[in-house]
Amino acid sequence: MWSFFKIASTPNHVLKSFRHNIIYVKKFSTHNLYQEKWEAIIGLEIHAQINSKKKLFSNSSTSFNEPVNTNVSVIDAAFPGTIPRINSKCVQLTVATSLALMGNVQPVSFFDRKHYFYPDLPAGYQITQHYAPISLGGKITLSPLDGLDYETDVRIKQIQIEQDTGKSIHDIKPGMALIDLNRSGTGLMEIVTEPDIRSSKEAGLTVRKLQTLLRTLGSSNGNMEEGSLRCDVNVSVHEIGTPFGTRCEIKNLNSIKFLMAAVDVEIERQIAELKKGHSIIQETRGYDVAANQTFRLRTKETSADYRYMPEPDIPSLIITEDYLTGIHNKLPELPDDLKKRLMNQYNISLRDVMSLMHEDGGVEYFEEIAKNRNPHHVVNWITHDLYGLLNTNNIKFNHNPVTTQQLGSIIDSIKTDDITAKTGRKILTIMVLGDKRLCHDIVQEKGWKQLTNTDELEIICKNILSKNPKQVQQYKQGNKNIFSWFVGQVMKETKSNANPKLVNNILTKYLN
Repeated sequence: MWSFFKIASTPNHVLKSFRHNIIYVKKFSTHNLYQEKWEAIIGLEIHAQINSKKKLFSNSSTSFNEPVNTNVSVIDAAFPGTIPRINSKCVQLTVATSLALMGNVQPVSFFDRKHYFYPDLPAGYQITQHYAPISLGGKITLSPLDGLDYETDVRIKQIQIEQDTGKSIHDIKPGMALIDLNRSGTGLMEIVTEPDIRSSKEAGLTVRKLQTLLRTLGSSNGNMEEGSLRCDVNVSVHEIGTPFGTRCEIKNLNSIKFLMAAVDVEIERQIAELKKGHSIIQETRGYDVAANQTFRLRTKETSADYRYMPEPDIPSLIITEDYLTGIHNKLPELPDDLKKRLMNQYNISLRDVMSLMHEDGGVEYFEEIAKNRNPHHVVNWITHDLYGLLNTNNIKFNHNPVTTQQLGSIIDSIKTDDITAKTGRKILTIMVLGDKRLCHDIVQEKGWKQLTNTDELEIICKNILSKNPKQVQQYKQGNKNIFSWFVGQVMKETKSNANPKLVNNILTKYLN
C-alpha cells in the first residue's frame, strides 16, 4: 500500500529544498483569511480520463486531437438498440488507482443513468456510478515533501467510473454550437474528496500530487491542457466556530494555476457577500481568467434533478480478492516512496526530483542515463537544458526525440574533454530538432572536437598576447578583468573548441 513519508524521517538536505517546491504559494495562498476569523471549506471533484486505447463501452479509439467526429461508433452516438459492454482495462486502472490511494475497492458495484440534456450528450443521460461506486474511502497525504509547511490528510470520499461527454465548440460560428463526439464515451475516473481542504495552496498541491500518482500508475496521462484531467471545486466559507456555509461549485478548471486563482477569488467574493449581510446562493459558477473572477452559470442541480436510475443494460461489476491481489502485486513504486529513494540514492534535491516526476517518463529517463554517470550532471542536463529546448520547440516530454543514448553520449563526451559544455548544448539542439546520431558522429561531421593539445594551445595563446601588448600591459598594471577578454580571443580563434581549463592555465602562466 501507499507509504506516506513522515516529517520526522525527512533528511536535512530534503528540508533545505522544500522552498523550491511550493507552487503559487505567495500569490494564491488563502491562509491570511484565518486572521479575519474566516475559514474556507474546499472539496474537489477530479475527472481523469482513463489511459485506455479504447472507450469505456465501445471499441472506438480514444486518441487525442483526431479529426472531428472520426472516432465515433453507434454506441458512442447512442443509436437505439445498441448495448454497452464495459472495457476491462478501464476497470483494472481504476482499481489500481484506488489501491494506491488506500481506498476500499467494493466487491460489488453497479452503474446508473444520470439524466440531463446537453447537445454533446447524445443519449440524454450519462452512464456513471452514483449509488454504488467501485471504491470508497482513501486519502491523499500532503507534507513538506509536497511543498506544505505541515502535514494534512485529504480524505477521498469515493472513486467512480463513468463515461465522458462529447465536446461543444462555441467559438467557430457565432450563435452556433458545433459538436465533436470523438470524446464521447471515453472512460473517466471521477475522484471525489471530502471537504478537508482549507486553502488554494492545499487544493493545488492535492491536484498536483494526484496528477503525479496517476502518471506513475499509468492510469491517466493527467494532461490538463488536453482535457485529460479536469477539476470542479466546491467552495464555501464560514466564520470559525459557526456551521459550514453554503457551497458553490466552480466548473471545468483546466490548470492548477487557474484552479488556485479561482478558489481565492471565490473565497473573497463569498466573504464580501456575507459581510454585507447577503446569503450565499448554492449555484454552479465558471472562472473568467482575464477578469480573474467567477461568474454564475446556473443554479446548482441536486440528485433529484438528474433522475438517477439503475443502468439496465450493464450487469453488476464484481471484483474478487484474487483480482485485487493480482493488481496490488503489480503496483509500481509510488510517489512518496519514489521521492525518498531518488533523493537518498542519487543525493539530488527535492526540486530536481519533482521536476523529473512532473514529466511522464522523466524518472525512468533520468535513471537510465544516470547509470555509471554523475547523477548531478545528468539531472542538470535534463531539467535545465533538455526541458528548456523542448519547451522552446513546443515539444511535450512524452514526445521527446532525444534518446537516453544520445543525451548520455553528450555527457560522456564532455567528461572525456572531447567537447565543451557549450558545444554539447549545440549538439543537443540538433538532436531535439530530429537528428538521431550520437554525439561523436555529429562532432566528427561538424569539426567540433575540443582542442586539448597543450603545445598547439600555447602557440595560439602566445600569438594573441604578442598581438595585443596594450591589453597585456593593462593586465600587468592590475586590470585583472581583462583576463576574460584574452580567453574570449582564444575561443574566437579556435571557434570555441579550445579546452577552457587549459586556456586559463596557459594564459595565467604567460601573463604572470
